[in-house]
Amino acid sequence: MRIAELTALLHLASPALPIGAFSYSQGLEAAIEAQLVTDADSARQWIARGLDDVLARGELPFLAHQLERWRNHDVDALHAENAAFIASRESMELRRETEQMGWSLRQLCVSLEWGDASRRVTLSALQPIAQPTAFAFAAFVHDASPDATLAAYAFSWVENQAAAALKAVPLGQFAGQRIVVALRDAIEGAVTRALATSPDDLNTFAPQLGILSARHESQYSRLFRS
Repeated sequence: MRIAELTALLHLASPALPIGAFSYSQGLEAAIEAQLVTDADSARQWIARGLDDVLARGELPFLAHQLERWRNHDVDALHAENAAFIASRESMELRRETEQMGWSLRQLCVSLEWGDASRRVTLSALQPIAQPTAFAFAAFVHDASPDATLAAYAFSWVENQAAAALKAVPLGQFAGQRIVVALRDAIEGAVTRALATSPDDLNTFAPQLGILSARHESQYSRLFRS
């Protein structure tokens, strides 16, 4: 991997990236409220299932295909698949999450003038824009490879989930780091599966997540927006 590619992906995967990832738990807080997650082991299992059942089957392959569409500048497909991904979100909170983070990442890309002018026009025209679509644009303009792009995205997701568990379970710092380390191989497996998934085989079916996310909308006490 080139140094420029590595540093670009480290930037995009950083929790310091100003897109608001820290404010979302993607259903984890609702799982804690339902006592499905009560300690470090159950938190690790929950995050591992999300990586395997949600990201690897849906979000990561979608990201890979959007990356290729940005490479080809297939405007019609970018619009159609971006809209389909947003429509697939299981709850109002999860839809708002991807839209808000996608909007924030797009603002960053535009303000830093990443990419060529014609693709920035396409990026700005995507209203609303899903986070993976914006992430794919940012990865493309830095000439990042698909496997590295997906690995960075998946690691960022796992790290954010572990950070949410630290606050909401709560867990200690070492417990959170153990979760991240334990899922390194799972991230590699998720990326491998995602890269082998065709557009027609994307699957976002996650009924438990959808139910918990919908419950979170009216949960009495909340630290997170999803």
